[in-house]
Amino acid sequence: MEHYYTQKPNTPHDLRQIEYKVKDISLRLTTDAGVFSKNRVDYGSHVLIQSLPPLSGDILDLGCGYGVIGLSLAKLNPDSYVTLVDINERAVALTQENIRLNNIPNARAFQSNGFENVEGKYRAIVSNPPIRAGKGVIYPLFEESIQYLLPGASLFLVIQKKQGAKSAVDKLISVFGNCDVINKEGGYWILRATNRPL
Repeated sequence: MEHYYTQKPNTPHDLRQIEYKVKDISLRLTTDAGVFSKNRVDYGSHVLIQSLPPLSGDILDLGCGYGVIGLSLAKLNPDSYVTLVDINERAVALTQENIRLNNIPNARAFQSNGFENVEGKYRAIVSNPPIRAGKGVIYPLFEESIQYLLPGASLFLVIQKKQGAKSAVDKLISVFGNCDVINKEGGYWILRATNRPL
């Protein structure tokens, strides 16, 4: 079975549009087969978006899918600039279309396998990581993320309790020296690890 973290999905296209509302914004989103949660916005992503504090400056959405997290943050935080990346080329093309569809000037999307094509440092990194890819895929992303965060900046993640949220907390503490659970809702934990240089 083909996974949504495949670089070039071969699944036949099934384009559709969905509506998403959060806080005081709404988005029209084009989705397709071969990307994560194509029929509706994933509840974990929704909980993450609702749980985040106001953000400004440069934000990175790592593993953006069709863009719901990063584009919501761009609209909710007009003083931010959001970079969205995904290994899945189909997901990136959808995100680029959704940037145009929703007229979002403070966002851009491009293909990247993890941090491979990412440059610079960010005020925040947000992610609904591909847990099903396994710890061998996602834990190196946790480790690398600290190199792309400004001092005092944070990595925000959503992980289901039953899919390893507790072990993710332990891993983040080993990398960052800290990890806060800032929200728990519907079996999802929202985690924040902050780059606190010595």
